Amino acid sequence: MLGRDEKVSPVRLTGVQYIILGIFLLLAYGLWRLQVMQQDFYASQAEKNRIRNVPILAPRGKILDREGRTIVDNYPSFTALLLRDQGRDLNADAVPIAQGLHTTSEEIRSRVRHFASMPQYQPIFLKEDITPDELAFIEAHRNELPELDTIMAYRRLYPRKGFMAHLIGYVGEVTEDMLNQPQFEFYNPGDVVGVSGVEKQYNQMLMGKNGSRRSVVTSRGKEVQQLDSTPAVPGEQLKLTVDVDLQIAAEQALADKNGAIVAMDPRKGEILAMVSRPTFDPNNFAVRISRDEWNKLVSDENHPLLNKAIQAQLAPGSVFKIIMATAGLEEGIAQDMKVNCAGGASFYGRYFKCWVTSEHRVHGVTNISKAIYQSCDVFFYTLAEKLGIGRIAKYATALGLGQKTGIDLPQEVAGVMPSEEWKIRNFKQKWYAGETISVGIGQGAVAVTPIQLARAIGGVASGGVLQRPHVAFPGDFPGNVLPAADMPDEVRVPIDPANWQIITDAMANVVNPIGTAPSAHLEGIDFAGKTGSAQTISNLAKARLANGKTKFKDNGWFVGVEPRRNPEIVVCALLEEGEHGYLAARVASQVIKAYVEKQNRRPSKMASRKPEKVEIRGVWNGRADADQSETLHAGRLVVDVPKKPWPLAARAPRVN
Repeated sequence: MLGRDEKVSPVRLTGVQYIILGIFLLLAYGLWRLQVMQQDFYASQAEKNRIRNVPILAPRGKILDREGRTIVDNYPSFTALLLRDQGRDLNADAVPIAQGLHTTSEEIRSRVRHFASMPQYQPIFLKEDITPDELAFIEAHRNELPELDTIMAYRRLYPRKGFMAHLIGYVGEVTEDMLNQPQFEFYNPGDVVGVSGVEKQYNQMLMGKNGSRRSVVTSRGKEVQQLDSTPAVPGEQLKLTVDVDLQIAAEQALADKNGAIVAMDPRKGEILAMVSRPTFDPNNFAVRISRDEWNKLVSDENHPLLNKAIQAQLAPGSVFKIIMATAGLEEGIAQDMKVNCAGGASFYGRYFKCWVTSEHRVHGVTNISKAIYQSCDVFFYTLAEKLGIGRIAKYATALGLGQKTGIDLPQEVAGVMPSEEWKIRNFKQKWYAGETISVGIGQGAVAVTPIQLARAIGGVASGGVLQRPHVAFPGDFPGNVLPAADMPDEVRVPIDPANWQIITDAMANVVNPIGTAPSAHLEGIDFAGKTGSAQTISNLAKARLANGKTKFKDNGWFVGVEPRRNPEIVVCALLEEGEHGYLAARVASQVIKAYVEKQNRRPSKMASRKPEKVEIRGVWNGRADADQSETLHAGRLVVDVPKKPWPLAARAPRVN
C-alpha cells in the first residue's frame, strides 16, 4: 500500500554499521601507520624533496712548463643537469628535453640508465658546455621541465692542432670499467678524470676535490633558502720539465712527418720536448667526443693516439752500432780491429751486403772510428760474429734496451732485445748464429722506442751514467705523489775513458763532411750523433707487397747530443718511412740549434727576463669546441680560444 512504511531489516542495518566502522578503523590504521610506524621514513623522504644537494665542481690544476708558462688551462662553461627528485617521468620528458638541448631522446634515456645506481638526490650531468640558446631553453622552460637545471663547470683548454698532445694527454668521463678498479673506488659516474699522458699519470694531483651546496627548494625547484656549502678544492698545479720554446722547435722540425722526437737532459733525465706524429686535438675530448670522431681516430692506420716516443717498437738500425761499439771496445775486441769492406761479406753461408752498395762504392779498410761515422755494416757484421749474441744482449740490456725506462707516463712499452734465453722462452727454439749478424746492425728481432734510444746513447755520451727519464719535477710534489718506478733513478755502466773518447769523437764526425750526415752540421756547436735506417719488412716481402708503391720505406733514425761528451741535451728523431738517417739528423739538428741559441741568450738577456706566458687570445665562434687556430712564433705559443658566450661576471650562474 502507498501509505505503508517500509522498515529496514535490523540485520541489514547492523551490517552497514559494521562496514562503516571497519572503514573508519582501516583509515585510522593507515593514518597511524603513516604518522607513527613510518614516521622516520617519510620524514627522510620529505627532507630529500625539500633539500637539494648540488655539487660544486673543482677545476683541474693547470699544467705549466719548466719556466712557469701555462700550457693547459681551464675555461668556464655551463653544464645542463637533470634533477631526479622532482617526481617527473623522465622518460616521457626525454623528447622535449632532447629537442631543446640538440641531442636525441635515446641519449637522454641512456644517461638516465647510466646513472640509475646513484642516489636520487644527486643530479645527472646531462650535457656539458651548453650553448647560449640551450641555456635560454632551460631558463624558459623551468615551469614545464622543472627537472632541468644548470651548473658552472670548468673545462680543459688545450693548445690547438695537437701541440704537445701525446705528452699532456686528455681527460674524459670516468667509465664503468674504471669505477670497478681500486684506484677509482671513491669516484662517481660523471666525474672527469685523466685518460692519457700526464693528465692520467698525475690525475690525483690535478683533479682536486669537489664541494657541495645544500639549499631548500620548492616543489618547482625554486631556491628559497641556502643551508650550507662546502667549497671545492682546486687541483694542484703541475710543473713539467718541458721547455715550451724547445717544444715549439721540435713540433716545427717534425712538421707533418710521421714519427717522433724526444729531447732530454741526460744529466738529470728531464724531458725537454716530446713530439709524436700524427697527432690529435685533445680539446675534442674536453667535453665529450662523438662516436664518429672516436671511430675515426682508432681506425686510422697511422695511429694518431699512439705516443710513438714511448710506444713505437721499431728496429733501431745503425744507431744500434753505438751499443755495438761500446760492447766491442769494453770487451777488448774492437780497438785494433780492421775490416776490409768490399761492399759485403759472407757469414754462416749467407752473403750480407753493406748499405754503400746502393751507391756503387765500398768503405775499404775500416777501423772502429770510421765504422761509426761512415756506418760500415761489414765492420759491425764482423764485430757481431766475434762478440756473439750473449755479450751483445748483455751490454744492450745494461744500457736499457728491451725494458721500460720508467718514465712517468702511462702505457710505456718495453721493446725487445733478443738473446738465446729470449728465443727459447718466446718461441721454444734455439738461437742460430746467423741471426746475430742482423742484430749487429740493429735489425732482426731488435725493437726499441725513441725514449730508450735517447736514454741509451745519452748515457754512453755521459760516460755510462743513465738517468731515469721524467716529465715532472719530483721535488715539486706534496708528499709521495710521484709514482714509483720499477727501476732506479740512476744506472751506471762502466765505460773506459779511452773507449768513451773513441766513440764520442767518431759520433762528432757523423755530422762532418766525412760522416753520414754532413748536411746536419751546426757551425760552432759541438754536435755529435749517429744516423740509422731500418727496414720495416724484408726486401723480399717489400717487393711482393709494395707493388711499386712507396709504402714500406725504411725508417730514418738519428740520435744526437750536444756537446759530444757529458752532453746537456740528447735528441732522438724518428721519421717513419723517412728512408735515410741524414734526414732525421736534419730534424734533430734544428732542436739542438734552438736549445744552444736559447742557452747562449741566457747570461745577458734571460737573467732579467720574466718568464714568457702562453698568450691566450679570445675568439668567439659560438661554441667552445668551434674551429680555432694556433700560431707558433718568436718563442711564444699563441692559442686562439673561444670567448665566454655570456658575461659571467655580470650574471651569477644558477646552481640550485
